[in-house]
Amino acid sequence: MCLDCFSRRALLGLSATLAGAAALPAARPARASEAPLRIGYLPITDAAPLLVAHARGLFEAEGIRAEKPTLLRSWAQVIEAFVAGQVDVVHLLSPMAVWARFGSRVPLKVVAWNHVGGSALAVAPGIERVADLGGRTVAVPFWYSIHNVVLQALLAEAGLKPVIRRRGAPAADEVSLVVMPPSDMPPALAARQIAGYIVAEPFVAAAEALGVGRVLRFTGDVWRNHACCVVTMHERDLAARPDWARGVVAAIVRAQLWLRENRAEAARLLSREDPNRYTPHAPAVLARVLAPPDSDRAAYLASGALRHAEWRDARIDFQPYPFPSYTEELVRRLKDTLVEGERGFLDALDPAAAAAELVEEGPVRQALARVGGLPAFGLPEGFTRAEAIAP
Repeated sequence: MCLDCFSRRALLGLSATLAGAAALPAARPARASEAPLRIGYLPITDAAPLLVAHARGLFEAEGIRAEKPTLLRSWAQVIEAFVAGQVDVVHLLSPMAVWARFGSRVPLKVVAWNHVGGSALAVAPGIERVADLGGRTVAVPFWYSIHNVVLQALLAEAGLKPVIRRRGAPAADEVSLVVMPPSDMPPALAARQIAGYIVAEPFVAAAEALGVGRVLRFTGDVWRNHACCVVTMHERDLAARPDWARGVVAAIVRAQLWLRENRAEAARLLSREDPNRYTPHAPAVLARVLAPPDSDRAAYLASGALRHAEWRDARIDFQPYPFPSYTEELVRRLKDTLVEGERGFLDALDPAAAAAELVEEGPVRQALARVGGLPAFGLPEGFTRAEAIAP
């Protein structure tokens, strides 16, 4: 396997695709609200609110007819389908939304968070600490991902330098980064083509179930309640059909509430055993993420995969409000994160201005008001928070 071929091909292809983003299809005609909602997703737990909203008829409850969501295989496919107008709503990696909006001027808006946490760094047997990754290769799902941001924070804490190396092995104090689709990561780890990968669930739980890797750190234990994936829609839809946009977000908010209260049922619903077959994963693997036993937490605390016992956060959790402080801190950290390709746009970004331009929070605030506000998700009142980051 050419570990960096996918990275180069994806980047070149996406650059060409996004360069034509200004030529997005025109807004749907006047009766567009009657057209079915089209959702694109990857088969990961990040997509759970979109899939649950479809499965439980929550879009229809808001007066929106929805097609069965379209399963896509890579982040490149997700953004390509969105830019081409093949889907209306997608979940995107939060840094990917920054890159698309400001790096390629794709007219998209973040309208909600899809979930918090829900990712981890999986490593091969014999890797006991981050420092052991020196001289090895680690896979990330996309250059502009919270996974890449968190991984590089962990590497810096361990005195390691991330590199993108085409030939030869990395030095003892370097870690070579490659981009890889999530579904390819467990086999690559099993074949020892990589020493680890950092990605969304349930691909880390899959490594545990297969016995090919273990959790070294949970990303939510590094950056507390970070957004991994965000709900994204076309800017034109927010302007041309605001009632539709509000209904989509309201359905997703209700799906997140249901997920928090019905975790075991959600694992079955999202699995390959459900008639909808939203994902190819077994219920037991999904349950390990969505509804883990208490004994798992004790084991992760003992191993060091969890270091902040006082946070008491779930392996994955759901809440929709896009806190501005997170987007602002994300922009700051992206400026110092190694990525492949042109990244000059980051230098000019003001964090507060970028957060205000990227996020449209009106619909999600209205949806939260209908269900009891942030306290319905176990959070205090108020739309501000302080970011907690502790590698």
